[in-house]
Amino acid sequence: MAPATILPALALLLGAGLISAALVWRSLPMSLGADQLLMAGVKLVLVVLAVRLANRATTRALRSWSARCGDEAVASLIGSLAPMLRALISALGAVFYLQNIGVEMAAIWALLSAGGIGAGLALKQPVQEFFNYLTLLLDRPFQAGQWIQVNGITARVERIGVRSTRLRNLSGEAIVMGNSLLTSSVVTNCDELQQRRVVIRFALQADAPPEALEALPLRVQRWLADESGLRLERCHCLDLQGTALVFELVYALDGGDGQDHREVQQRVTLGLNRLIQGLGLRLAAS
Repeated sequence: MAPATILPALALLLGAGLISAALVWRSLPMSLGADQLLMAGVKLVLVVLAVRLANRATTRALRSWSARCGDEAVASLIGSLAPMLRALISALGAVFYLQNIGVEMAAIWALLSAGGIGAGLALKQPVQEFFNYLTLLLDRPFQAGQWIQVNGITARVERIGVRSTRLRNLSGEAIVMGNSLLTSSVVTNCDELQQRRVVIRFALQADAPPEALEALPLRVQRWLADESGLRLERCHCLDLQGTALVFELVYALDGGDGQDHREVQQRVTLGLNRLIQGLGLRLAAS
């Protein structure tokens, strides 16, 4: 979170806290007897013990739940809820104690409500990023270590943070992208690709021997039929453009390993060029 966002929020919360503390101090009765002071002290001790007991029970329950879920993302989400629940229980305990010793809470509730609205406006962006973080954890469109494409960037996910996600692109540069941008953009998960369809279009000079041009698709089909790691779909002459014949080769690659795909594509491209030269054909100028 940027300092320009933190400082106004902290100033607003501190001001609301000081005003609330001043009103609470003025609301406290000043003529308490010794027995009343003793009872107030006893109640304070009991409330503190009850809050600590509730916090400990909540923490144990969350740990037990996260250990049984068997999902690292959900376990991390459950663990991140513990500090918020402890703060909520402590706040409820403080309110219960103040009401029990006779403090008038109406004015404080009004001030806290106004302060809560101001704090909500100041913390709107951080809270939105946190909920986007929960969305990424629950939906799991990608995980750390996977390659993704987003907004024209191809990068590997290094870490999914509460406010932003850290990526590493192909040239090794670090990219920090806000979670809100990731949840609002179209993200392509390259590692979950089950099958890649590759289309290669190339043009040959039309003045070549007709027998060689007609033999090319059949030679390509025979050659790729025995090629491992791919499945040939078609190889045809599609169009005549001026003095060039346009051919299209289409094949499918199984699996999601990008490195294997690039090696197969290299083999096919170089083999196709060798086959074209072996038939005495020439590529047309683009």
